[in-house]
Amino acid sequence: MRAPLYSPNANELFEPATIADPQPIYARLRAETPLARVGDTGVHLVASWSLIEEALAREADFSANLTGVLIRGADNQPTIFELPAASNGNAVIATADEPAHAVHRGLAQPRFASDLVDALEAKVRQWARDSVAEWIAAGAGDFIPIAESIPARVVGELLGLPDGDATRFRDWAMLGGDMLAGDADLERLTHLSTESIKMGHYLGEHLDRAAREQRTDREAPMLHALAGGVTSKLISRNEAIGIATTMFGAGGESTAALIGAVARALAERSDLADALRAEPTLIPRFVEEVARLDPPFNFHYRVVRRDCELGGYTLQRGDRLMLLWASANRDPARLEDPDTLRLDRRHPKNHLSFGRGGHFCIGAPVARMEARLVGEALLEATRAIRIQPGCKPVYANSIFVHRLEALPLEASPAS
Repeated sequence: MRAPLYSPNANELFEPATIADPQPIYARLRAETPLARVGDTGVHLVASWSLIEEALAREADFSANLTGVLIRGADNQPTIFELPAASNGNAVIATADEPAHAVHRGLAQPRFASDLVDALEAKVRQWARDSVAEWIAAGAGDFIPIAESIPARVVGELLGLPDGDATRFRDWAMLGGDMLAGDADLERLTHLSTESIKMGHYLGEHLDRAAREQRTDREAPMLHALAGGVTSKLISRNEAIGIATTMFGAGGESTAALIGAVARALAERSDLADALRAEPTLIPRFVEEVARLDPPFNFHYRVVRRDCELGGYTLQRGDRLMLLWASANRDPARLEDPDTLRLDRRHPKNHLSFGRGGHFCIGAPVARMEARLVGEALLEATRAIRIQPGCKPVYANSIFVHRLEALPLEASPAS
């Protein structure tokens, strides 16, 4: 039996109101059709925690490879944009299946060891404090440049790139979400493709430099580990560049989205901001709740590898699933009082915003640390913040990433 048709109008997935707040649609899906097909596109929305958890456990049925994305077509209706076959062969980290995924993860993950993340914290804290201080001295305003620049610098630090190039990192870190946005026109896609090529060349140059230097100490930046993987023939040079590219999107854009969501929550909830100023030890719990309620990525794709069933409905080889993390995080069948930001949850990390299982985000500790430190810096430097009167937060036009592009704030300095 085929899954129920998404209704009433699948095109609403691309509408500005949905981009800004997809939760009403997700709530309807969970209640009525937790597995719903989008017209005849072969795409199925998976909205409940239990079905997502089941899909993640069935890699034999569902591949992480990214072979196509849902877009608004020329007729203004949802359709699939098939990705070139070459990109399928270069699947890395988040979009790789086993055994390649384990190889890629094994090369990248050591750089995220807890002691190395701890060693990075002092530098990031100073960046956050300096950035917030400059922002306040300039009269506050849009907070998103800070939300984007800090993760860009961190990604550069982790990879081993010159900090002076961080402005380029900031732009490139946002490319991945734009490519998967679902509503980019031909001119925008051409620009994104051109910039992606430039980024690949840039990363390739620094990968080759790392290969010449041949550092093998565990404190060496990630590009050295990737270069070693190429030398030992564990991965190809293109795979190494692909992994580094993924770090820009996963470590840059997603963390920028999380930091923006943290700043917005503080600006909209003065009572919460005051409580966190009074008890800063609660800030990590606050970050987890923001990540749960407003995850950087609304979903990720899976591809159906063979005819099978999910939730009692038939799926065909080549169909695609959209695993709606942002919906599962508010599933009342899994969480008590799921729509409320609570600092007293027994298991604050019980959410899917960083994935689950083998594809759990290796950079989650760094993202949490960055969001916490920027939140701390913002709270320490102010006695009040709010959204500028007459202004509204603006989200990137994307069904994939839930990232603020503008967050105009007013701030009253702490002293």
